[in-house]
Amino acid sequence: MNHSLFDPTGSEPQPPPIVAGTAAEFGHPLLELRWYGELARLVADPVMGGRGVPRGDGRSVLLLPGLLAGDSSLSLLALFLRRIGYRPIRCGIRLNSGCFATFDRRMVGKLVRAHDRSGRRVAIIGHSRGGHYARSLAARHPNLVSHVVTMGTGLEDPMDVSALCHWAAATVRTALHTGDPQRAAFGCLTAGCTCAPSRAFNMAVPEQVRMTSIFSRTDGVVRWSSCVADYADCVEVPGSHLGMAFSRHAYRAVAHALAQPSS
Repeated sequence: MNHSLFDPTGSEPQPPPIVAGTAAEFGHPLLELRWYGELARLVADPVMGGRGVPRGDGRSVLLLPGLLAGDSSLSLLALFLRRIGYRPIRCGIRLNSGCFATFDRRMVGKLVRAHDRSGRRVAIIGHSRGGHYARSLAARHPNLVSHVVTMGTGLEDPMDVSALCHWAAATVRTALHTGDPQRAAFGCLTAGCTCAPSRAFNMAVPEQVRMTSIFSRTDGVVRWSSCVADYADCVEVPGSHLGMAFSRHAYRAVAHALAQPSS
């Protein structure tokens, strides 16, 4: 697939602002404090009631949370999807450690059961690190996946994130590697991880899977330019990285993405 970059306001994308190297590497963590306001605005917005967006077709949608988050972080998204006519499926992750292999069997099982129950391919929505899982699943199981929608996810380099996020990942990585030689040998939670799900992340997105990347230029965690690729429909929304899980703008983009026919 080869889709041009666009944003929901109809404006042309502008070049990224020039930021001093240390600031760009450090990121903008204070911008993430906006998520409280984004949550409040979502609850009051008509979109949360399912108004003004395309209706769903009853398709199952697997939801994958971000790093150090769990199913509960996507509870409002699940409620929204149910209201507009989809069947959201929680993957059973209480705390996402960021390790592909830890949750892979569980996610594949959910995907297979949802497909077998409905006889239809399943859509996957992944927030942040969950988007990396979504891409890996689609690459290995295109016969089971119709759409992948990522929110604040680097599509090529999973570690193209701010310094603070690198430090958080390093802390989790140390915990995962300690006492687990296999994870250490794989290089778990690094860009060069060699486990099978991580290798699949680097495979091309299958043409039969519709790929949408929702991103924000004011993302305080992930470098926004890493969320842009010519094989995805790239949709820009305002807001923070954390707040994308309950952003009224992101929810509208999700509804429109799922309404598009799979390729």
